[in-house]
Amino acid sequence: MANTKEHIVMFPFMAQGHIIPYLALALQMEQRKNYTITFVNTPLNIKNLRSSLPPNSSICLLEIPFSSSDHGLPLDTENTNVLPYHLIIQLIEASTSLEPSFKKLIENFIEQGNPPLCIIADMFFGWTASIAKELNVFHAIFTVSNAYGLACYYSLWMNLPHRKENSDEFSLPDFAEASNVHITQLPTNILEADGTDAWSAFQSKNLPEWVNSDGILVNTVEEFDQVGLSYFKRKLGSPAWPIGPILLSRENRESGMSLEPCIEWLNTKPLKVVLYVSFGSQNAISTSQMMQLAMGLEASDKNFIWVIRPPIGFELNTEFKAKEWLPKGFEERMKESRRGLLVYNWAPQVEILSHKAVSAFLTLWMEFCARSA
Repeated sequence: MANTKEHIVMFPFMAQGHIIPYLALALQMEQRKNYTITFVNTPLNIKNLRSSLPPNSSICLLEIPFSSSDHGLPLDTENTNVLPYHLIIQLIEASTSLEPSFKKLIENFIEQGNPPLCIIADMFFGWTASIAKELNVFHAIFTVSNAYGLACYYSLWMNLPHRKENSDEFSLPDFAEASNVHITQLPTNILEADGTDAWSAFQSKNLPEWVNSDGILVNTVEEFDQVGLSYFKRKLGSPAWPIGPILLSRENRESGMSLEPCIEWLNTKPLKVVLYVSFGSQNAISTSQMMQLAMGLEASDKNFIWVIRPPIGFELNTEFKAKEWLPKGFEERMKESRRGLLVYNWAPQVEILSHKAVSAFLTLWMEFCARSA
């Protein structure tokens, strides 16, 4: 007998910064709309997700075959969390091999009388839009970042304007509403892109596929992000829906410092004196940049919380080597003075940013630009 509930298939890229918001969205949809939800990913990611689901959840976690060693990656490499930065593009390239299995999966649902109402897929899985179009299934890209930052990212990859300008500052040719971009704001992969590198080759195939999608779901708020949302409506000719903020409840998050020590530390500080520093799940800064930032924070004499992970070139789940990656004695001096709180791996970001002692947020350009737009 056919399932009477409307069926949603969700397929995030294999990275914690993508999987966690997708899981949060899946849980919200399950609670509010009572959908049948199938959450697709590679075997090890599905295994790790099982403990994150509430006991009463009906979300179906479904494995899709993947062997990292078939693509020149270390054995059992299925998440960016276990890769140094330079191998992340190799995992992204390898993810295109999931296309035949994913198509067969959707075909099986249709044959079994349980066709998806919608496929919600990752920004790196542009090819899923073509599959959905072929099989007559509604498709949406869910992007876990804000619309303005993503619009800049999209425009930069589609145009590579920094390769055509002699100046360190330049505009985006198809995004006149955006502020000028300085070359120091570019993430490493875009800065080094020349149109022939691996990242450029991937994005030149991936991003044009977005036009086959029926719309974009954006983890943002419309009142804050009209400029970015308008860009995608104009560029793709399809809706861009703000559905944020999508947040995972505290009990479902990955391990890291618990809320209580952070709040206790913040409670000792006056109003609006604390700088919050976090560069996201990839922490894409080099060892030298990390060292310079630490020296700058210490010299500034400002209170700060720094969510810190290993620098570029090291696996993200590597034990943090403070003695190698930070100035000598920095960690100890911050503990003694209680001027800086170092949080390794993960922090309760929403609760920290909501605290009255926090005054500013230092992060990567793509995340910051939406806040400054």
